[in-house]
Amino acid sequence: MADKNYVELLNVKVNVATKKSVLKDLIDASMKSEKKFIVTANPEILMNAYEDSKYGSAIKKADYIVADGIGVVLASKMNRTSLPERIPGYDLMIELLNSINFHGQSCYFLGASESVNSRLIKVIKNKYPDIKIAGHSDGYFSINDEKVLKSVLVSKPDFIFVALGMPKQEEWIARHFELFDKGIFMGVGGSFDVLAGEVNRAPKLWIRLNLEWLYRIIQDPVRLKRLPQVLKFLFYSIVKRK
Repeated sequence: MADKNYVELLNVKVNVATKKSVLKDLIDASMKSEKKFIVTANPEILMNAYEDSKYGSAIKKADYIVADGIGVVLASKMNRTSLPERIPGYDLMIELLNSINFHGQSCYFLGASESVNSRLIKVIKNKYPDIKIAGHSDGYFSINDEKVLKSVLVSKPDFIFVALGMPKQEEWIARHFELFDKGIFMGVGGSFDVLAGEVNRAPKLWIRLNLEWLYRIIQDPVRLKRLPQVLKFLFYSIVKRK
């Protein structure tokens, strides 16, 4: 029988959790100056972790792996333990920003293009005036870049949002996580682009109907090339379920 705290999908343990419970755990950890690594996993992330052992090892270092993607929730229903809900990474980031602002904590924003990163900081200062911006940097650097790493290390942020895309963001966090004494680390993909106003998010109705993925394809047809990986994930989740 599967452990009640997770469901295993393609050898990755996805936490059986709600957004509310994850938020509480992360906020409590930050208030205690602890460090945590969270992955918001969609089907592509889990499929890539299954096919690429290096990436798989990186995300398995996370303290939390939650379901960002209705495909992950559907796959869990084929197993003995189903996930209670989808936890969109963007929504989780926004909730955390609200908490960071309320508590006057510090945050480092790492990733996206230089222009998007700059616009993001302006938005943060306007919407979340009590957040202490520990630092920020665009995502155009090597994973081994010591200058960027040092910039994050010396700032000692309470939260580190990393928008480098998969697999770079999770690999960067996993590689450097042990160097930090504290911090909540979260890979946020394209969330900086949305918050900065560069990309429109799906309307609330689409999100409520779990059709955000379809909206993204309509807005950006190039995403269609990612669909085979999602279908492969669902197929493998059936034939290789435990």
